[in-house]
Amino acid sequence: MRIRMLVGIVCAASMSTLLAARPFQGRDRGAESLAPQVDKIFAKWNSPSTPGCAVEAAVDGKPVIAKGYGMADLEHDVKITPESIFEAGSVSKQFTAAAILLLAREGKLSIDDPVRQYVPELPDYGSPLTIRHMLNHTSGLRDWGSIEAIAGWPRTSRAYTHAHVLEIVSHQKAVNFTPGTKWSYSNTGFNLAAIIVSRVSGMPFAEFTRQRLFGPLGMTHTSWRDDFTRILKNRAMAYSDRSGEFHTDMPFENVHGNGGLLTTVGDLLKWNENFTSPKVGDAAFVALQQQPGTFNDGRAHGYAFGLMINSDKGVRVVEHSGSTAGYSAHLVRYPDQRLSVAVLCNATSARATQYAHDVAWVFLNGRVSPASDAAVRELPHEDGVLYRNINAGVVLTNARGAKWTQEGDRIRVTDEYGSVEIYERAKKAAPSPAQLQELAGTYVSDEAETTLVAAVDGGSLVLKRRPDTVITLTPQYADAFTGPQLGLVIFRRDGSGKVTSLTVSQDRVWDLRFARQSSPTRTSQ
Repeated sequence: MRIRMLVGIVCAASMSTLLAARPFQGRDRGAESLAPQVDKIFAKWNSPSTPGCAVEAAVDGKPVIAKGYGMADLEHDVKITPESIFEAGSVSKQFTAAAILLLAREGKLSIDDPVRQYVPELPDYGSPLTIRHMLNHTSGLRDWGSIEAIAGWPRTSRAYTHAHVLEIVSHQKAVNFTPGTKWSYSNTGFNLAAIIVSRVSGMPFAEFTRQRLFGPLGMTHTSWRDDFTRILKNRAMAYSDRSGEFHTDMPFENVHGNGGLLTTVGDLLKWNENFTSPKVGDAAFVALQQQPGTFNDGRAHGYAFGLMINSDKGVRVVEHSGSTAGYSAHLVRYPDQRLSVAVLCNATSARATQYAHDVAWVFLNGRVSPASDAAVRELPHEDGVLYRNINAGVVLTNARGAKWTQEGDRIRVTDEYGSVEIYERAKKAAPSPAQLQELAGTYVSDEAETTLVAAVDGGSLVLKRRPDTVITLTPQYADAFTGPQLGLVIFRRDGSGKVTSLTVSQDRVWDLRFARQSSPTRTSQ
């Protein structure tokens, strides 16, 4: 289950509000006259001493603005232009989904086939787990990158490959939930989808997409980071901002399909235009890709096939955001207004999603009336009281993008994707040193292939992980703690009250178990 750090309520009804608008007519309203407003959005990055962003917008399929701000390479004084190549992060997912849908269209697979039919390395979890589940984020598959982060090897710290993904997946004894019953974002499903494309088509995933997607659409600057050592002309380097200084922050892994798309803003807009005037597929094909998924009980959620079906100030949008290492990206389309915007940035502090929406409203203002945000409804608050999930023990602090109802001492929360969870009241704990000492010991996970050592140090419970990581835990309710890098840590007891294991739960990995291997060893207090 997930730790929810959420802050307000968005009315679900507003997400479906459609605002009629007169379509744009090419460059009417003088797109050039709007350029200063776009410049203002990126003013922070318009400098020879910072990274920055590229942006392109199109109306009726025709570019109305294309600009670059900041530097593509700070070491070599190379400026960002609209032709600069960035990584698009999870914007990549829609291309992986499209590759699967092309194979389905040709009868080479069905999106409702079990994944194990093509990936026998995946354990049998006892419930049908289909390709459709993976592409809708309803598979329950644990995110492999999150598992590795728990183990102390987060993404960008090792040169991961698809072979690593398969090995990590093969060790997982459980999924987060029964497939099709809830929604949880998972990169794993899209990596497995890329592997399926390769196995079914008989060619590397990167080559299949080059021949079947990028080539037909004229996306000549687009490829995959399937070899991170490959030289790529016009690549914008990525940076993180640490204490006011920029440091390179590049992904060096060969895992792709979940992310790893190397592209330009112009190529992304060519792809967006395919949803209006298909060259790849046909009207039925692009309509299917934009069809929101459903849970097993028939309830709809807002995630289609690698695409989010959303609303921006009441206006219907089809979009996806992305981030990888120092890169951030956003691709959005306003289908009723025939407006598309692509933003690609190379700094961790850049806010590509906000910039893309802000640019869109430069062109939408005066043509549609933005809807006001729904009123925020705060969750009930009592000093010393928390709400925890009755199944996984997750702490609920407040709720954003969700709606909730109180049922006695419980709260029913429906998140923005329709997943329903029940939370119950729990008293905030203040364990004594002796109570903390009961939890000390060595805990091992075969699934994460790592060991955590719990010890009492300076009056606090800490978890030690090789080679030198020490994570201080903060008490929540009885036997439950939170800690940076891990999320929620719950110590489990048997019927006699003896501590036998601990569980780590976070947004993309629920209930990862570590078995206790040794008796408590008294440490300094």
